[in-house]
Amino acid sequence: MSAETVPSIHVGTSGYSFADWVGPFYPQGTKSGDFLHHYATQFACVEVNSTYYRIPNPRVLELMERKTPDGFRFIVKLNQAMTHAPGFEDALVRDFRAVLQPLKDAGKYFGLLAQFPWGFKRTDANKAHLERLREVLPGEPLWAEFRHDSWMHPKLPQWLRERAIGYCAVDEPALPGLVPPVTHVTTDDAYIRLHGRNEQTWWGRGGGDRYDYDYSERELVEWVGRVTEMANKAKQTYLFFNNCHAGQAARNAKLMEELLRRQNLLV
Repeated sequence: MSAETVPSIHVGTSGYSFADWVGPFYPQGTKSGDFLHHYATQFACVEVNSTYYRIPNPRVLELMERKTPDGFRFIVKLNQAMTHAPGFEDALVRDFRAVLQPLKDAGKYFGLLAQFPWGFKRTDANKAHLERLREVLPGEPLWAEFRHDSWMHPKLPQWLRERAIGYCAVDEPALPGLVPPVTHVTTDDAYIRLHGRNEQTWWGRGGGDRYDYDYSERELVEWVGRVTEMANKAKQTYLFFNNCHAGQAARNAKLMEELLRRQNLLV
C-alpha cells in the first residue's frame, strides 16, 4: 500500500489532563500546565472532555491551542446540559459556540461529540432533541454517541445520514442494554471511542472506576479490521481511548497505532 492510499486515521485519547498520567505517560515532575505540550509530541489529536463539565472562557481553549503544533486536531465534547437535559437554552448554545472560535481561527477544530447517557433511549422526544442539536449547530461536524441499545435500529444509519449526524462506534462491556460494537459511517468522517470492558464496575458496583481498563493486544487486534472497514468508507477516521485511569488510554492508543502501522494503515 502506497502512502497515497493509506487511510487517514487519527488516534488519540479522551482528555489529557490527568494527574495519574504522571509517571505512566508524562515524565516525572511534569506540571499540569505542560501536559498538553507533551501530549502533542505523542499524538496529533485529542478529544476535549472538559467542556462536557463546564463551558469555559474561550481564552482557555485559546491557550490550549497555543500548546499544540500546526496540524493538531481538536474534537470538542458538547456540554452535558446539551445532551443530558430535556431542554437547553439558546444562550447556552451561544456560549458554547463562542468557546470553539479560537480553535476555528487556528484551523485546529474538527468537530463536536454529543455523548448521550444510557437513559437517553430511542423515543420520539429524544429523536427531536437530537434534531434540535443539529438545528442549533448548523454546519458543525457532529457525532452522536449512544449508550442505550434501543438506538440499534435498522433505520438508524439512514436517519442519521439524512440529518448529517455522524455515528460514534463504541467498545464497551457486553452487558444487557449497552451498545454493541457496530461500525456505521453516516457522514464523511468516522468516529470510534473505546471505553474498556469493565463489566464489574460499569454500573457503579464494587466502588471502582468503570473506565479503569487496560486493553490487551488481542482485544485491540479485534478492532483493526473494524477500523479498516470504517476508514475505507470515510475521508477521516478518529479513534479515541476513554479508559483514562493511570495512563492506560495513552498506552493503549500507542499500541493501536503500532497495530495499524503493521497493517500499513498508518504512515
